[in-house]
Amino acid sequence: MKQNDFLFFVTIVAYTILSPLLSFSQRQQREEYILTGENFRIYPSAVTQTETFITRHPTNATILFASANTINLNTGFVSEGIYVSTNAGNTWSGSDTCKGSPVNFHRGDPGIAIDKNGTFILIRLGFSPGLYSHFSTDNGMTWSSQKTIATDDQERAALVSDGNSASSYYGRTYAAWVRYAPPYPMVFSFTDNGGNSWSAPAQINNPTRRGQGGEMVIGANGTVSVCWAGVTSTSPFTEDFVGFASSINGGATWTVSENAFDMNGIAGTLPHKSNIRVNGLPKIDTDKSGGIRNGWLYIVTTEKNLSPAGTDPDIIFHRSTDNGNSWSEGIRVNQDGLSNGKIQYFPAIHVDDFRGVNVLYYDDRNTASDSAAVFLSRSIDGGTTWSDFQISDHNFQPKPIGGLGQGYQGDNISLTSIGDTLFPVWMDNSTGIYQLWSSRVVISSLVSLNDVDIVSAFSLEQNYPNPFNPVTVIRYQLSVNSVVTLKVYDVLGKEVATLIHNRLLEEGKHEVQFDASGLPGGVYVYRLSTGKFSGVKKFVVLK
Repeated sequence: MKQNDFLFFVTIVAYTILSPLLSFSQRQQREEYILTGENFRIYPSAVTQTETFITRHPTNATILFASANTINLNTGFVSEGIYVSTNAGNTWSGSDTCKGSPVNFHRGDPGIAIDKNGTFILIRLGFSPGLYSHFSTDNGMTWSSQKTIATDDQERAALVSDGNSASSYYGRTYAAWVRYAPPYPMVFSFTDNGGNSWSAPAQINNPTRRGQGGEMVIGANGTVSVCWAGVTSTSPFTEDFVGFASSINGGATWTVSENAFDMNGIAGTLPHKSNIRVNGLPKIDTDKSGGIRNGWLYIVTTEKNLSPAGTDPDIIFHRSTDNGNSWSEGIRVNQDGLSNGKIQYFPAIHVDDFRGVNVLYYDDRNTASDSAAVFLSRSIDGGTTWSDFQISDHNFQPKPIGGLGQGYQGDNISLTSIGDTLFPVWMDNSTGIYQLWSSRVVISSLVSLNDVDIVSAFSLEQNYPNPFNPVTVIRYQLSVNSVVTLKVYDVLGKEVATLIHNRLLEEGKHEVQFDASGLPGGVYVYRLSTGKFSGVKKFVVLK
């Protein structure tokens, strides 16, 4: 049995035993601090790995692509990590060096995407001003020579690919960045041929305030949405508001709001954490599930001293239900005490296949002020309410990386999902140097068993009779055709019976008879899984 499955059932058994003794509010408080999964390094090495990113293949759920800034501090060599899993994150391979020529011209700050054909695309900076790209048609094993996208000075560019076959721009991959020249606008380019060539860079907006930190997402209908921070005019260029733009015609024209909503960011340093450099730059994602919140847009920032943020850095969430025309008031994501001196920073956001909104971030609520852990907050109601979970199984002490600019430790973390599993990536120096860490986080181990989105997809009934000896019937209902697995486990998480294994079943009501003649008496757990959804109940065998 895999460790994640074991942890899942330890959680379920504990929930089953304790839930009758706890009020609903007590159960919610307990769920805020579940430790989920074993942490691991995706590609252990002696090279510094920071600025972590991860994306999934649009049509092949077994393929994940991750990257990072990679720096050899002994030689000064800088590149971009190429880390690939072809078995849904169970194992990883790759290299700390993107081998697209000219190899010695790379300067990190990667953006990554996988297009509709499975082509890996990576963009990066070079040792002369500009933005450059490479592509791979063999899952990252070999890479093209560089293609020039832009030759102006800029910061890290965002990269996304349109993976929706119903979109008029299916397969188009977009890059967007802030140009480092007045008026510091958002600029974009696109490729329709897997990175072989790129359109001429085009300006999205004409700001009166310097832009910083552009991010981008593509909706289910092919709408491209971009956000950025408008910053103050003096160092450290604190984030003052969030700008937003969208295009429904592949970038030919844009609807722009220079100030979509106000914010008060945290650009600067964190004295308690060795003066590491931080920011409050916005991150964006959208719901593409086709469900009740399809098309909703979500943005997270890090802020302080502006409600609902407290006097210390908090993660703040805004949503738009009308394609970015208007935005909600801020909602505080992290659920620790307000203005308690605890610090949250560097959020990443991802909407999973169940419409759950997941925000990953660093947090020191359970550590000394010079340290940090990694938390994930999840909302199943479009961001109105949140539950917090610590997903790191150890803490670390953030410190600047020598020789890479004042306070630099990397500015980005990331997460994606495949079905019922989240794949977060973050940088952590607990081994002595920054490395790319991850954990396989099973969504159904994070949410309550009354999660509306999951329960609405199927219904798993209590077996009857219960208790029983030796035969019982398990009934369930599917709302859509699904590949189903139904297994029985003892209270230690050991699998004792497989009743259905990866069988395609039609929507509707189903039942299966279970004969426990070969089992000793006791409490057992049965789990129904459809790949996207899962449900768990217990029964008692009498002997």
